[in-house]
Parts: sequence; C-alpha cells; structure tokens
Amino acid sequence: MDNGATPARIAPAAVIVAIDGPSGTGKSSTSKAVAAQLGLSYLDTGAQYRAMTWWMITNGVDVSDAAAVATAAGKPVLVSGTDPAAPTITVDGTDAAAPIRTQEVTSKVSAVSAVPEVRTVVTELQRSIAAAAARGIVVEGRDIGTTVLPDADVKIFLTASPEARAARRSGELKGTEATDVAATKDALVKRDAADSGRKTSPLAKAGDAVEVDTTDLTLQQVIECVVTLVEEKRNAK
Repeated sequence: MDNGATPARIAPAAVIVAIDGPSGTGKSSTSKAVAAQLGLSYLDTGAQYRAMTWWMITNGVDVSDAAAVATAAGKPVLVSGTDPAAPTITVDGTDAAAPIRTQEVTSKVSAVSAVPEVRTVVTELQRSIAAAAARGIVVEGRDIGTTVLPDADVKIFLTASPEARAARRSGELKGTEATDVAATKDALVKRDAADSGRKTSPLAKAGDAVEVDTTDLTLQQVIECVVTLVEEKRNAK
C-alpha cells in the first residue's frame, strides 16, 4: 500500500578503481574525469613520488645514493587532496603542485621511486587514503593493480605507442619547458625501462586488468570506456 512516502535513494556501492600505465597514455586526464563523473575521490600516486623526489632535492639528499634516499624516506610529510576537480599535494605543509613538475624532478623521480624504503612509505600512505575514501576512489599510477591495491574492484592498464605518448607529453610541456617530440620520446622510453626494470613494484599490467590502447582514441572515448567498465562493476556489487 502506498503511504505517500518518497522511497529512499540507494547510494551506489563504493568502488576502488586502479588505473596503471606509463607516462603519456592519458592516465591523469582519464582518472580525474572518471572520478568526477562517478562522484569518486581521486589520487595521483605519481605526484606523491614526485613530491618525495622534490623534497630530497631541496634538502640536499643525493638521489643517486640509494642508501641516503632510504634513510630520508620517512622524513617528509606528504598530504594529498583527493578532489578530482582540484587535486592538491603538500610537502611539510608547503604546496608542491608546481615544483614537482619541473624537468629536474622528472629526470630523478625514477631513481627515488626505485628505492624500496620509499615505496614502502608511499604505498602505506596510498592504501590509507584509499581505505578512507567512503564513496570509492580512482587511483592512478604504475603499480596500483599489482602491488598497492591488488584487490581493487576494477583494474585498467592504459597503453599507447611511444610516438603518441611523446606527442602528447610535448604538448603538455609547451609554454613551460617546451621540448621536441624526439627528445621527449627518448626520455619516455628510458623512464619506461627504469620503471619496468626496478626490482620493487615495477611498472606492470596486472593479470586481471583490462588493457586499453589509447593511441587512436580521443580522451573522451577513453573516459567513456573506463566509466562503462566501472559502472558495470559497481552495479554488480
């Protein structure tokens, strides 16, 4: 019998989404858009490793000295804002969003992120942030589906040709630290090798991840693909 009451809306189930892949595949743009569209939190784990690297550089730690980096790994306090519309990151209370994107940090982040002690500290932080995301979260990085959140509800691995990735990244750098596509491609390939070859949590596709090649797709097409995968999973929960 209808008593006139408005039926309560059932909140969608929380869902954890892991989006991995190398630089230039569209991870950040896709992850932020998917999180915003589905009302989820968002975490850029690469920014955390960049922040750790920036702290090492500004505090005089020799990033080529793994032992020195390991000793300092627990010192910086990283805080990541998880609003996909305006993600933030601070280091010891200082806004680090701009300085972590310099070429110096980019050239040294693979060395810092390869140190096991650094990965332990940052991985624990990432897991705590994901666990606290009541509505669910989209976490982007290189080892999310394999190491950080192996039980994520949805795992996506984005790929693209080196040429496409270099073109995109060069476009992103224009106006700040503009570089040519060939040099960018060379840097991307070297970083891929470093990230895939490190002993601790290398860049890798999880066995149960859905691979999406973004080479010939528009950003909107990639977003729609990932949103569909996430909604299917969330509706099935």
